[in-house]
Amino acid sequence: MARGARRAGRGAITAVFFIALLALPALQAAELPISKNSSIPDFQNRPQDVTPYDFDAPPQGLFHTITTAEGFDEELGFHRTHEIVPVKPTDRFRPDTQAVFIVFHLHQHYQGFQVFGRCYPEAVAGLDPTVVIGQDAMHIALEDDSGYLTLSPLQGTWKPGRYKVEIHVGEQVNEMSLMGTMRFTILTEKH
Repeated sequence: MARGARRAGRGAITAVFFIALLALPALQAAELPISKNSSIPDFQNRPQDVTPYDFDAPPQGLFHTITTAEGFDEELGFHRTHEIVPVKPTDRFRPDTQAVFIVFHLHQHYQGFQVFGRCYPEAVAGLDPTVVIGQDAMHIALEDDSGYLTLSPLQGTWKPGRYKVEIHVGEQVNEMSLMGTMRFTILTEKH
């Protein structure tokens, strides 16, 4: 008999404990304050959390590295692929430089596309800064992770001054394809 009473006592304690556990969420929910309906900008894409993208600076995102250089070379890459690397990276060139190279290394991508470079004379005496004076494009295949653009002077030599190169990515150049801007300087003969 004592054994049955103990079993019944344990069953009663278990039942009370189980009922208390079931009632606990209802008691906690009753104590929660009602909050106002928040608008989407209150918790999503807050201006203080977003840093604006600077299209007037070297491109980011897709580009792991990008630099202007006097030349480029091909090396055997990590995955036994051809990797384009800059030779003598600089942003200052002599007027008799045959070409300015923009060499880049890309992050992983999942389809082919083109990289375009459009060169403008940003601060060059006698040249209109809104007129394109040179451009190049390179098709990037799925397996490519590096590449280069070549910019040559109009009449065999560069005029001294500052040049800017808009870098576009996609199938064609338009206002949506701009990724960033590279700059280089052509020195005067004295330097």
